[in-house]
Amino acid sequence: MKDHRQRFLDLALGADALRFGEFTLKSGRLSPYFFNAGRFDTGARTAALAACYADAIEDAGLDFDLVFGPAYKGIPLATALACEFARRGRDLPLAFNRKEAKDHGEGGTLIGAPLAGRKVLIVDDVITAGTAIREALGIIRQAGGTPAAIVVALDRQEIASEQDRRSAAQAVAAEAGIPVVAVANLGDLLAFADGNPELVGFRAPLLAYRARYGTDISG
Repeated sequence: MKDHRQRFLDLALGADALRFGEFTLKSGRLSPYFFNAGRFDTGARTAALAACYADAIEDAGLDFDLVFGPAYKGIPLATALACEFARRGRDLPLAFNRKEAKDHGEGGTLIGAPLAGRKVLIVDDVITAGTAIREALGIIRQAGGTPAAIVVALDRQEIASEQDRRSAAQAVAAEAGIPVVAVANLGDLLAFADGNPELVGFRAPLLAYRARYGTDISG
């Protein structure tokens, strides 16, 4: 497993952002694990997470020149990532959206650097149904930007439904025609559990869950 993936999973487990047990998801599925990026709730944790994102982005060789965070969780993630790239010597413009348009002051739904003419990297925590990401794609295009790629923390690599055997990330990537990069995925999580004596007992439930809901390319 690549270093940034191992660091991310160690960080998520230590922050209680990654939990193992039995969890009922919004989809109604009973999952043996749960991920909540909201638990990266200190400066140190957020900075460490941003470094994992930056390493995954550099490893994927993504071509972009603006960082965009969809409201709400994408906003601190994109901001932290822009700060991490600045620390590495690349000062990138940053933008994000409001959920509701502002009707006074500068108005509108966008805050930050102009998107027009930019190749935009969208930063979020996960892609669940893809609704927020599709909304962000529309906002970026309407503002004259070009969506270049999407990066998320964790790809669960599970099918949207029995009728659509693609994951939400696969569906969005196909529709938008751009890459979706994850810091880690379900395959990494399985390797992580296998290498951690405290988590080995959860490997069988993880494998059973992947067998039932995993996409064909789950790693």
